[in-house]
Amino acid sequence: MFAVARGSALLGISGMPVAVETVVSRGLPSFDIVGLPDAAVRESRERVRAAVRNSGYDFPAGRITVNLAPASIRKVGVGLDLPVAVSVLAAGGSVIGTRLPRTLLIGELSLGGALRAVRGVLPSCVAALRDGINAVVVPRSNVREAECVNGITVVPAADLEDALAFLRSGRIPRGRPATWVEPGEPVPQSDFSDVIGQQTAVRALEISVAGGHNLIMVGPPGSGKTMLAMRVPSILPPMTASEALEVTCIQSVAGILPRGGLASERPMRAPHHSVSVLGMLGGGNPPAPGEITLAHNGVLYMDEFCEFPSAVLEALRGPMEEGVITVARSRLQVTFPCRFMLIASANPCPCGHLGDSTRPCVCGPEQVRRYRKRLLGPVGERIDIQVEVSRVDHEDLARASPGPRSCDILARVTEARAVQMSRLGEAVRCNAAIGPGEIEKTAGLTAAARRLLLDATEALSLPVRAYHKLIRVSRTIADIEGSEPVLPPHVEEALQYRVLDVFAQEG
Repeated sequence: MFAVARGSALLGISGMPVAVETVVSRGLPSFDIVGLPDAAVRESRERVRAAVRNSGYDFPAGRITVNLAPASIRKVGVGLDLPVAVSVLAAGGSVIGTRLPRTLLIGELSLGGALRAVRGVLPSCVAALRDGINAVVVPRSNVREAECVNGITVVPAADLEDALAFLRSGRIPRGRPATWVEPGEPVPQSDFSDVIGQQTAVRALEISVAGGHNLIMVGPPGSGKTMLAMRVPSILPPMTASEALEVTCIQSVAGILPRGGLASERPMRAPHHSVSVLGMLGGGNPPAPGEITLAHNGVLYMDEFCEFPSAVLEALRGPMEEGVITVARSRLQVTFPCRFMLIASANPCPCGHLGDSTRPCVCGPEQVRRYRKRLLGPVGERIDIQVEVSRVDHEDLARASPGPRSCDILARVTEARAVQMSRLGEAVRCNAAIGPGEIEKTAGLTAAARRLLLDATEALSLPVRAYHKLIRVSRTIADIEGSEPVLPPHVEEALQYRVLDVFAQEG
């Protein structure tokens, strides 16, 4: 006999419909799975056999062949256990009902027949809806994730019997998901009011977040660079519905979705400087998302920027400009989104004390030159805002008043983002994403502001890329200030955030 069940596999961060075709024929008892299964899928034979028997069903006798179509793409993971089990039972003569062709089945089976949570349920449901599927059976732990997709009936199943009961009668098991967690008080975040004496850096971070600009902080150890960066999540604007869906799909595939439902907070990733190119960009077999994809629609924080391997820094150039990374393997090619905001921090020299008021620098001129060459490399050229962070004296620390509250900064950031979205549309979203062909149309510089900008770029010998970045940052400052045209004071402030250009002049 022949039967087909609907399953799903993951291709990058997207779901791929899989037809689980099963034939039970006469012959010596055997159980084979074909269609490029990986080791975990091949091992499902033993899980399925034990789960079927321990659920009270007779396992079909004879030669069983399961084909996972399309057969040209490798199938990975344990989420195909449930459709394989149902397909085998249907081909063996068990009465399944008429819902099987229009129902997606997802879940890992225990030997006792219970269903366990799997990764990638949300992208699988999105792909199933496009494929005409109107119902999905998922483990109870994955229910809230699946319910993020409108237009598809979600069936929570505790075990194989729950799934079969729905296919026969349409009965949806009741009760809360096993891992239901009542929402509690929001976790308090670090606030910018804790920062004392770094008004310039706080202002630069506000501009960076408001316009989606990349930023680097250069200063000696102990000047508060990491403290400032760790408070950036408190001023990140809320995600749009489409952004939240993208982030949730990525976190679901990576297995880091904290709880069911759409992701509510923009991600912030802070990889260690020992990270490999594979860990940063993504890859492997099958390709998995890297740090830049996990930071999509959020922040990638690179502390000790110059300590990252040269290969990692070189590899960031393309993704930073294009917003996507394509990982090619022998059998497939996967594209991951990676539109993130880079926040970096670095010392001014190898020892970290060049220009420090408390400790002398012990680096030689050649060491400083090599270090700054690394700091001014291809990634540094793609950073919009460059700010110097000095150590705060103890006396100034005692006299200084607390900085602005994060909630006040967030209000200005959110308002500025709304202005940008109304001007640019959701496809662009923020000033940092304006293309070179559109920047002159949307900048709105006055004649005096443009003259000032041209004179400054000529005096500093800045390339065209830096000229465009200054326009974008000036536009963001004007948006924060509520100004329709970009005025000379906005350009003057943008020019203050080019410390690496000053380093280049000195070097």
